[in-house]
Amino acid sequence: MPTYKAPLDDMRFVLNEVLGVQKQLSGIKDFEAVDTATINQFLNEVAKMAEEVLMPLNAIGDREGCVYDRATKTVKTPTGFKEAYQQFCQSGLTAVSCDPKYGGLGMPVVLNTALSEMFCSANLAFGMYPGLSHGAYNALHEYGTDEQKDTYLPKLVTGEWSGTMCLTEPQCGTDLGLIKTKAVKQADGSYAITGTKIFISSGEHDMTSNICHLVLARIEDPSTPPGIKGISLFIVPKFMPGKNERNPAYCGRIEEKMGIHGNSTCEMNFEGAKGTLVGELHKGMRAMFVMMNEARLNVGLQGLGLSEVAYQNGLIYALDRRQGQPIQDKIGDDALTKPATPIINHPDVRRELLSIKSAVEAGRMLAYWVALQLDISLKHPDEKTKAAAKKLVDLLTPIIKAHFTDNAVDNTNSAMQVFGGHGYIKEHGMEQFNRDARITRIYEGTNGIQGLDLIGRKVLMQNLLPAYLNQLQADLKKARKSGVSSAFTKPVQEAAAILVKTTRKL
Repeated sequence: MPTYKAPLDDMRFVLNEVLGVQKQLSGIKDFEAVDTATINQFLNEVAKMAEEVLMPLNAIGDREGCVYDRATKTVKTPTGFKEAYQQFCQSGLTAVSCDPKYGGLGMPVVLNTALSEMFCSANLAFGMYPGLSHGAYNALHEYGTDEQKDTYLPKLVTGEWSGTMCLTEPQCGTDLGLIKTKAVKQADGSYAITGTKIFISSGEHDMTSNICHLVLARIEDPSTPPGIKGISLFIVPKFMPGKNERNPAYCGRIEEKMGIHGNSTCEMNFEGAKGTLVGELHKGMRAMFVMMNEARLNVGLQGLGLSEVAYQNGLIYALDRRQGQPIQDKIGDDALTKPATPIINHPDVRRELLSIKSAVEAGRMLAYWVALQLDISLKHPDEKTKAAAKKLVDLLTPIIKAHFTDNAVDNTNSAMQVFGGHGYIKEHGMEQFNRDARITRIYEGTNGIQGLDLIGRKVLMQNLLPAYLNQLQADLKKARKSGVSSAFTKPVQEAAAILVKTTRKL
């Protein structure tokens, strides 16, 4: 069975030594209490839950999956998931980076990023449930009415209610302008939502008392513009708040998937379900992008987390498994009589593991740095500083999503290779990491779409690359001044030059 030990030394090093989170956030009033001791204590608490509660359920969730009851249109999560979720809520970790006004702890996003990484390593399918709820929280926090915020946010913060994002339909995924789900305005100002959404992660389950669906739909009215410009966003709860009245938003089935079996991926049927408008009419994509951008960063963290846990288990196996002799000892008459060596001593095995390790360590630094920029973009008192940080976040979001998940597929595959034939056998758990990783390249916008977003929108339309390159050059200058070897700075300088040349050509 696979194991997981949170890489706390590496995390503390990145947060406290490399990024200097305490110093970077010291100018933000809301984060004055965030010091090194607080960061370390937080990491320890999250690690304990990830290692002791979530990791033991990972293989169980993969083996059992979720069970759909056709008669009641409900879903039962795998053994232990509901109890683990209750423990998660009781710990207060659902509220880490949420607004204190609604019961949150008001901690920086960069700490919640570390939590997400650990949860994704320990049990990706479980981590998706609260991850989507946090995205729904953010969309409502930014675009919801005061009444919507007061109704939904406190419950999402405590974890008593969960959230989903309902975009995809059978005939449209990337091209959301093809949406057919319709919204008909009612006399009381609400809307009746009718249509089918597919691939809805956490769409139905037994872990919370209510599920709040954020649904993209087209208002049925002659004034509604065609295509993407005519899409609006609605919140459609499973039970109507304050009434405990069942809303006709039902799970039609759950998907039989390649991986993430412990998460309920649902077909959701809205049969005239009551919903209320979130944000402006026909501006649904603007509001939904708050949730989508957070989800893309979180999917990148899923890739990072899976790469980390695959590396750990590959390393443990390579230190224990004995095969053959080191290549330098295969000379002389006594070579065949020498005892077998741990396979870590074979160069090709070391190459596999060190390649994963280097990708993980670099990825963690980039992910946490971008999360730090997100905190600055949201909370810094200086508007210019906020705007500059936001540009960096916007540019790097598709890169984190696509690069980390491409890496995850390769890294989990490489770690499985270290096991040889045993990696292909279910009991060792390596093949699950590889199956779970495969979806990360697809959902929340395929990695090809991330490339189009990066080049078409972020680089060519919004011209966000110069800000990043300026930051990179400043860092290189500081590195050279500090005595960092040209063996490290020169390749970065050359890569930056190639990036500039390629962008100019485009």
